Amino acid sequence: MHGFTGHLRLRRSGRARQEHREHSRPHRGRGRPRRLSSLLSVRSVAGQVFLLQLAVVVLLVVAAVVALVVQARRDAMLDAQHRTLAAAGTFASSPGILEALRSPHPSAVLQPSAEAARKAAGVDGINVYTLDGITLAHSNPEQVGKHVVGPFAEAAAGKSFTKTFKGSLGPSVVSVVPVKDAVGSVVAVVSSPVTVQNVQGMVNRQLPVVLSSAAAVLALSAGGTALVSRRLRRQTHGLGPVEMTRMYEHHDAVLHAVREGVLIVDGDGRLLLLANDEARRLLDLPMDAEGRHVALLGLEEGIVELIGSGRTATDELHMAADRLLAVNVRPTAPFGQAGSVVTLRDTTELRALSGKAEVARERLKLLYDAGVRIGTTLDVEHTAEELAEVAVPRFADVVTVDLLDPVLHGEEPPEASTEMRRTAVVGLQGDHPLYPVGELIRFVPTSPRGAGVAGGHPVLEADLSATQSWRAQDPARARGILDQGIHSLIAVPLRARGVVLGMAGFWRAQASPPFNEEDVSFAEELTARAALSIDNARRYTREHTMAVTLQRSLLPRVVPEQSAVEIAHRYLPAQAGVGGDWFDVIPLPGTRVALVVGDIVGHGLHAAATMGRLRTAVHNFSTLDLPPDELLSHLDELVVHIDTHEGTREQEWQGITGATCLYAIYDPVSGQVTAATAGHPGPAVVRPDGTVSFLEMPVSPPLGLGAGLPVETAELTLPEGSTLVLFTDGLIESRDHDPDAGLAALRAVLTGPTRAPEETCAAVIDAMLPARPSDDIALLVARTRRLDPAQIAEWDVPPDPAAVSPVRSACSRRLADWGLEHIAFTTELILSELITNAIRYGTEPIRVRLLHDRSLICEVSDGSSTSPHLRRAETTDEGGRGLFLVAQFAERWGTRYTARGKIIWTEQALHGQAAPAGEDLGEALLAQWDDEAF
Repeated sequence: MHGFTGHLRLRRSGRARQEHREHSRPHRGRGRPRRLSSLLSVRSVAGQVFLLQLAVVVLLVVAAVVALVVQARRDAMLDAQHRTLAAAGTFASSPGILEALRSPHPSAVLQPSAEAARKAAGVDGINVYTLDGITLAHSNPEQVGKHVVGPFAEAAAGKSFTKTFKGSLGPSVVSVVPVKDAVGSVVAVVSSPVTVQNVQGMVNRQLPVVLSSAAAVLALSAGGTALVSRRLRRQTHGLGPVEMTRMYEHHDAVLHAVREGVLIVDGDGRLLLLANDEARRLLDLPMDAEGRHVALLGLEEGIVELIGSGRTATDELHMAADRLLAVNVRPTAPFGQAGSVVTLRDTTELRALSGKAEVARERLKLLYDAGVRIGTTLDVEHTAEELAEVAVPRFADVVTVDLLDPVLHGEEPPEASTEMRRTAVVGLQGDHPLYPVGELIRFVPTSPRGAGVAGGHPVLEADLSATQSWRAQDPARARGILDQGIHSLIAVPLRARGVVLGMAGFWRAQASPPFNEEDVSFAEELTARAALSIDNARRYTREHTMAVTLQRSLLPRVVPEQSAVEIAHRYLPAQAGVGGDWFDVIPLPGTRVALVVGDIVGHGLHAAATMGRLRTAVHNFSTLDLPPDELLSHLDELVVHIDTHEGTREQEWQGITGATCLYAIYDPVSGQVTAATAGHPGPAVVRPDGTVSFLEMPVSPPLGLGAGLPVETAELTLPEGSTLVLFTDGLIESRDHDPDAGLAALRAVLTGPTRAPEETCAAVIDAMLPARPSDDIALLVARTRRLDPAQIAEWDVPPDPAAVSPVRSACSRRLADWGLEHIAFTTELILSELITNAIRYGTEPIRVRLLHDRSLICEVSDGSSTSPHLRRAETTDEGGRGLFLVAQFAERWGTRYTARGKIIWTEQALHGQAAPAGEDLGEALLAQWDDEAF
């Protein structure tokens, strides 16, 4: 209000303005001093601009001078470093320097050469020192022959360097270069110094030029600034900022450009000469409105009353023809004569826009909520329900979601199909006319959803009662839908990555307005966001199903038959997906059994596939009958090899390094457990009396991180009926407690009366399984057994061929006691060959052991580590066929190395056919050669 009254004052005070201009005009006799004082006056715009520009120029010039001086000093130091290094390097590699160093008087040769090179290079000296620090040449001849101590160790080691330190010439830049002979050995050191004083002298010689240039630039800039400020002073007539701002604020062009109507009326309610074009338009004022009373302008009564009253008003709404105006009234006093300033603002469009803005705001908030609430889980059905719950009731009264059957199972959807399964219905309670959840629906092509699938676009049915095509789907249900009060529908395809996953139906009922085209666009955007979440859930379902299937197929389906332990096991995948936990039970020769558990880093298909590779590798290594420590060492090397070679391929490789494994061997003959671990927790041992302990395992890193370190084993002898509990860390670790608390809980569960392995598995899982396991759990429970001493027979064999027959006879009698006479002949044949080979090729002690278990196991051990190999004997060979006979009449055979030698073992079926006769045996041997071999 102050601006408008001030403008009136300025327009009515022409004489004062003229006097101000005359006062600002310079007098002829005092032009230059007045112009200078005006330029330097901070009250005028020109003076402020001049002083500001002058200050900026001074700062820039000073900064430039400082930068040039600093740069000059830096360049001088760099130049000194380069010159000294070049001079020292050139002299160190100059021809004849090696001959001079080897001469009887090297200083006599080197001193003049060094002085000449110093003058040519422009340095303060070129000095030569022996490796002992004796000066051979120096810029100061008095220093020749003296011993010096300097930082020449790097040069003596064959490296050149440049440093700044205080020497005989004062603070200097010194470069030191080694002198090398033909074989590369350092024989002397050459240094080249330049004093810092000389370097600074070079810079100081440049300072006058720099300062004079800066002064010239400053003078030119100040002159240019003065010219610009003088021109500005003439343009502004010497006015100050306040006066110029006031004149700008009251300019007529600004008054007529505003979007608000402005009126000024006097105290009598008469319209003054000041009225802008916007006020004329809003009130439809005639051109001769100025000077007339507001009551005579044909305005609405409310506006006339408000303007004529002179009272203050803020945003009072009044109708003017078809416009809704917001009227503000303020008094002009004390800024001018008595009256009022009236401003008018058209809010007709604003009200309509505010309504649309509110709708848009609600829609944006709904989209935001949809982004937060849809897709919280990776479950397809739950995600569909979240879409329906978000849209009801803020966008629709009822929402249905229908998905293709393959999508629900995580499979790729077909190209196009109108057969879908109802997945979610939200907005209706109890019995309703819509298809229920779970029903398979085949939409007819004329229905909105059938047309939407076929065309791949949303379909709007604004008035269901006025159209007939959608009723063809199910006329009875259509009547029920209309009876329910549902009157409008939008059917939108759920599309993700160019594929239709299903359809979403948005329904409005009762008093809700029908859908329009804007609603269709919003429904498309809402379903597009939900479709991505549904497709992500579908992909996860597929991957999860594949990973579970792969994991289940790679884990042992049945536990192999063996007599050493009674087995029970569990595998539980994590809530977030299948991991790489695994277990295995591997029968070994000599009635022994290997118990294995492992944990692969990560989840998903990669972890499951990696688990299969490691399990296969453990099986292969187990066939070699390796001790646990050697087996894990080989497994660690395999992991390193796989990560090294496969990690170099272009495709992404997550690696195996970090996987853990526990490998334990139980021998039912001795009751001994031998175990080794690669970063895996040790097993729990439950003794027959119910006490629980954890086998203390030597610490070892996970697979792939062993770096060639040896793996240590732990050994323990268990009484019969003890239980070994092997597990992965998912059982004892969770977000709620640390591993120590998990081990304590596991101890509490296992402590107590002896239970069967299946009961132990069930008790452990019931007590230890988290509500939402974040990692896989593999559990292996093995209750140990002992082999009856009556099923074991052992004999020590002296290293004499004559001892074979007594041992063979003793074995025959023991077989008769066991009721195995039908395999006595083949057993005697096998033992004869093995014992004879042990006596002939092995060392003491030689021992024979028979084990009567599920099969007959014959073991012949000796102190030699030489392993026999099966081969085909030549025609002229007198021997070499014994091991072939052993392989023919035994089901399996092999070699197992021990700490004191080796064991050759064979297995024979207990219920096999009787031994072949002598002729049949000969025919079996002859059948291995054809007639041409003879």
